Amino acid sequence: MILSPGHGSERGMEQKFSAVTTIPWDQAATMIDLDGKAPLIGTIRDCAQHFAIYKAAAQAQARVLLTQPVHREGRKTRTWLLEPDEIADLVLRLRAEEQQQN
Repeated sequence: MILSPGHGSERGMEQKFSAVTTIPWDQAATMIDLDGKAPLIGTIRDCAQHFAIYKAAAQAQARVLLTQPVHREGRKTRTWLLEPDEIADLVLRLRAEEQQQN
């Protein structure tokens, strides 16, 4: 799922997030780009915020490298790398939390 402006609002607050959205916002992470651009080293929150402003082509090339592995639904092992659709789930979580605060 690639995000576009306003994406997620039509899904409502009843959105069920994937397991990766339980990652704490302050956990260290690195956003990498398959095109070889400079990585973003920060927190999960930083990575989600930057992913949200990327154009669709850049979102498709983005990955997040975690410092602690997480369970991925449907797999027996945990993962260290988040795919674009999982990063998009983090953005939806971020937007939902921001709406609750307002």
